[in-house]
Amino acid sequence: MEELIAYILRFGNLNPQQIELIKSKATEIELRKDDYLSEAGKIPRQVGFVLEGVVRFCYYNNKGEEITDYFIDESHFATDYQNFEAGMASSEYIQAITDCRLLIFSKKNWDELLNTIIGWDKIVIKIVQKCLIEKIERRSPLVSEDATSRYLSFIQKFPTLANRVPLSQIASYLGITQQSLSRIRKNIR
Repeated sequence: MEELIAYILRFGNLNPQQIELIKSKATEIELRKDDYLSEAGKIPRQVGFVLEGVVRFCYYNNKGEEITDYFIDESHFATDYQNFEAGMASSEYIQAITDCRLLIFSKKNWDELLNTIIGWDKIVIKIVQKCLIEKIERRSPLVSEDATSRYLSFIQKFPTLANRVPLSQIASYLGITQQSLSRIRKNIR
């Protein structure tokens, strides 16, 4: 819980009562590897904050291939926030890659925080903006770099993920085949 509060306080100030209210609205859950926090075709019903583990956002392309869009590890929010707020069905899955512990806010509890804590909406906007910028920064190099450079950038930016995430999902994230990734890894050792 302290990880969540420390993260939120980076984006704004809260008094002790507001912090206690936030804590009271969060529920800790565990996801087993391969379980889903949110599924495509369904309306996201919760905001998650990763305490332990790694989740990924993924979808299926028009060829039926599973594509990993990005990874979320500890001390970050994991939610399809746009569809959560709009009450619309998601086009992506949020899946646990490892066993995970998360703090979860239901839509009802999240809305209570928005309606009760003055300035909570501004904090949330700053968090959402930071998440969007991080997503763009993670994806932008994948467009302009060759496969080896993409992998080297990935392990430089996310050194702890390389050993925690299946190669097939890293390859999908990088936009290459698993065989190509294996060759690249072999050549850079």
